[in-house]
Order: sequence, then structure tokens, then C-alpha cells
Amino acid sequence: MQTVEELYPEHSYFDPEQSVKMESLPTAHQRYRYFETKYRLERLLGIALLIPAIPIIALCWCVIKLSSKGPGIYRQTRVGYQGRNFQVLKLRTMRMNAEANGPQWSSKGDPRITRLGTLLRTLHIDELPQLINVARGEMVLVGPRPERPEFVELLTEVIPGYQRRLIVKPGITGLAQINLPPDTDLRSVQRKQVLDLHHIDHANLWLDKRMLLLTSLRVLSVSNERLTRLMGLDRKTLVEHLPAETGDTTSTPLSELMAQTEAKKTWTHEPPQDDDGEAEDSHASRDEESDEPWEDETHDSWEGLSMSEKYPR
Repeated sequence: MQTVEELYPEHSYFDPEQSVKMESLPTAHQRYRYFETKYRLERLLGIALLIPAIPIIALCWCVIKLSSKGPGIYRQTRVGYQGRNFQVLKLRTMRMNAEANGPQWSSKGDPRITRLGTLLRTLHIDELPQLINVARGEMVLVGPRPERPEFVELLTEVIPGYQRRLIVKPGITGLAQINLPPDTDLRSVQRKQVLDLHHIDHANLWLDKRMLLLTSLRVLSVSNERLTRLMGLDRKTLVEHLPAETGDTTSTPLSELMAQTEAKKTWTHEPPQDDDGEAEDSHASRDEESDEPWEDETHDSWEGLSMSEKYPR
């Protein structure tokens, strides 16, 4: 199993002071005008779809409340456009206190998911309340899935260019969701990152319309891989250089990656201790060795870099 250092030695730890300021899609980008129009059109479409969806959401809310303890709809903080946090809305599919042991991704056969939640997830009905987020302008219908702040900080550290997905609004469905299964480990996130950036650079009305249609068919349980290929939405060839986890190649699970990152943060920010258990003054010892002023050797901010350097493809 690979560690963070083995996967990305140049990103061995995360320093919040060096985080990159998020920017919107640059005006020089070939899809800038399309995304500007897309935001307006999909917001209107989201409002139109929300009207018939309200009775379904209300019915599911009642059934969830009757079948298990807890709220019918839950809110969760996600990172959206330009790195801004917002509250995503979903029908609750897990039991209460599902993350008592800390944030974690859902996995196949997750015991935290209720029986009703399994059905709602299979039919993708649990996503319907996100139409409210679309109506508010926080999300669009087609785009990269919004991730939680804890995971964004972690993934920014180990996946080069991960924050580039934040230059557009997140979506309910997208090219990554259509082609790949839910995230379970670092490799699965890398694979989805490739498809998210591909969509940002090649988005157009015909492509987004096909993704919306295929997502609608999935809700009706009539979509499959063959139909995905027939509709010209199969993009698995783009991630062939990043094979999915198998019995021979195991990617780093999220829990282990988070533990490694937290340990490295603690090591980085806490001064070393001497044999008596007292912290050593590293700056003082350096001053004794040289009369030259000590300077911070961390990287400068990205201000002044070209757009291609800010957002590597």
C-alpha cells in the first residue's frame, strides 16, 4: 500500500498558509462564455424541475421520518464555486451518528446506510433536494460533485491541481459520476479528477444534455454501460493510465490517508523535544551558528504566475 510520500513526494504535507486563492473560470478559457450561459439556463431548469419534485421529496421525507430516528432531510457543508462553503441538501439515507468516528466516505455495503436509504440511493432519489441548491445558484445540474471541506484540504495536498475543479460551480451529476463508481480511496478520486477537468475544458450544450438524459434514465433504472457508450458518454479511456484498485494494486484508503496527514501536521507544527521532554529552540540554535538573519524558506504565493501554471492540466 502506497503512502502519501510515495504517491506524491513533492506534496509531502499541507500548509494552510500556502493554500491557493480560488478564482473563477478565466475569461481566456475556451468555455468561459458557455459556462456563463450554462449557469443561468440550468438555474431556471432547476427551478422548473423542483416544482414536480416537491411532492416526491415530501413523500420520501415522511417515510424516512416514520422508518428511522432523525431528520428526513439533512444538511452537510460542501465546498463549492471559488472555494465557498455551502449547505448541500439530501434525503437522509444513513442512521443517526453515522460519523461518530469522524468523516469518511461511504463504501459498498456500508452498514451505516438504512434499508430505505439503499433504495433511495439506487434510484438516486436522495439527490432531489439538491434542486433547491440549484435554484439558489449554489450548484448546477451538470458539473463536478461538491466535496466536504475536510476532504478538499486533504485531497489538495496529495492530488496536484485538485482545486482547479472549484473554478466552476459543482453539479448534481457529471461525467465522472456517469462513468465511475463512488469514491472509496485515493485512486478513485484521482480518476474522477481527470474526468471533471475534461468536462471543464470540453463542456458544451450537446454534451450536458446527453448527461442529463442519461441521469434521468438512471433514475428510472434503464441505464447501463452499453447505453452510456451508445450516447457517446463513455470516457473510461481517459483514465486507463490510472487503473482502479484491484487485489494486486491497493490504493491508499481515506482513513489511512487522513491519519498520515494529521500525524504530519502535528510533527510539522510542534517543535522537537530534547531528552528532558522540553521543546528545543530551533531558531536560537540557528542564530548561534550564523549571524545572518533567518528567513522562511517556504514557497511564495502563486501571485504572478501564468494561468497555465495556476491551473495545470
